[in-house]
Amino acid sequence: TGDELKEEANQQFAAQKYKAAIELYTLGLERNPTAPAVLYANRALCHLRLENFGSAILDATSAIEVDPKYAKAYYRRASGNFGLGHYKTAARDFRQVVLLAPRDRNARLRYTECQKEARRVAFEKAIAGEPQPPMSQRLNIDEMVIESDYKGLVLEFPLTLIQVKEMMERFRRQEKIHVKNLYEILRATETHLRSQRPLVDVTIPENGAITVCGDTHGQYYDLLNIFEKAGLPSETHAMLFNGDFVDRGSFSAEVVISLFALQCVFPNRMFLSRGNHETVNMNRVYGFFGEIKAKYGATAADFFTEVFQCLPLCHLIESKILVVHGGIFSQDGVKLSQIRAIDRFREPPDEGLMTELLWSDPQPMPGRAPSKRGVGVSFGPDVTKRFLEENELSLLVRSHEVKDEGYEVTHDGKCITVFSAPNYCDSLGNKGAYITFRAGDSSLEPHFTTFKHVDHPKIPPMAYAGMMSSMMG
Repeated sequence: TGDELKEEANQQFAAQKYKAAIELYTLGLERNPTAPAVLYANRALCHLRLENFGSAILDATSAIEVDPKYAKAYYRRASGNFGLGHYKTAARDFRQVVLLAPRDRNARLRYTECQKEARRVAFEKAIAGEPQPPMSQRLNIDEMVIESDYKGLVLEFPLTLIQVKEMMERFRRQEKIHVKNLYEILRATETHLRSQRPLVDVTIPENGAITVCGDTHGQYYDLLNIFEKAGLPSETHAMLFNGDFVDRGSFSAEVVISLFALQCVFPNRMFLSRGNHETVNMNRVYGFFGEIKAKYGATAADFFTEVFQCLPLCHLIESKILVVHGGIFSQDGVKLSQIRAIDRFREPPDEGLMTELLWSDPQPMPGRAPSKRGVGVSFGPDVTKRFLEENELSLLVRSHEVKDEGYEVTHDGKCITVFSAPNYCDSLGNKGAYITFRAGDSSLEPHFTTFKHVDHPKIPPMAYAGMMSSMMG
């Protein structure tokens, strides 16, 4: 019955099995055309937890059509728009929540926070003018002094692998580095990244291999486990981390600083792509800004934003394998030369090639469909096949989605998803994975390694997100 399906779906939601809950809520809605608004609203909440903002907005709107006085539906539609950075639209729905539930103090706080974000965006647009000098020039980093009573690790530049390994070991013990050393790492990383194109050509080291990792999302202790299993970058071992280094997990600082430092040591063996979470909107909601401000200060958070804008958008391995965080495009005929020409030194726009590279997802059905995320596009196996053939490629590798086994091969073997954050958010129970491609293999066959999560200090995911995280549910 409908009530039994709803109860079973609620149980799946409580167990944080959001995809299973969505399927059950959908079945309940299909069996009951006059279903109560709560089914749409509950399914919207599942979509919010999966960052499917577009689907959440659609479901919340359906709930409002069924019951125009259902406050939770307005709340969830506001949350979806907030996740997309549509703060004015979100504020209108949060205001409606306040009107429907005037005694709800939390709703009023969220409405106020949303108004604040809308004003911040408007202010930043109003003052936008001539580009400012990079942070590295504004901060006078070389004039900064490390205090004589400072007891932590002091890094010397140029960095060496020995220093980086010592830094990573201290991170394991929850120690920090001096903010001057952080700024030096960010400056060196930005200098290197600005020398790269939006699409970086990668050659597998002779007699070696390249390891491709997906999202790591602030799970530092799982990152250390990857290095223990796969090895650190070296002259014979290249590594490519395919975006979403930060957010959600509460050790994002340690993850991204380690990756940047390793790239400083191995600029031709350590490759980093931008993900949809290396962006201001995501960092404000999902914890990275809060974490960096708590550990290193607000200026450091701004510096990271600038460096994130320099990250390449994708990599091309041996002229045959395109590695991109999200996926491909809403139109046919896109050539690699167009990707190489993208102006990436900015926040992603609402639409276009740059945004689709960061946000799109594959789908099993042919053709294209609107994205469940509300950004980018869903693309089918025929779209992948045409794109690869038109650009003389053999394989598309992407990340961006949790997979139970850490990876998934779809689109007739032409599209691989790899995700490297096991037990994502300490709750989903998934494995992590990485892919190895070896030199001398003319077929460039992917070799998969899966792994389970490891223990970490008792700091939960989203610990630094504060009020912003409450917008997502």
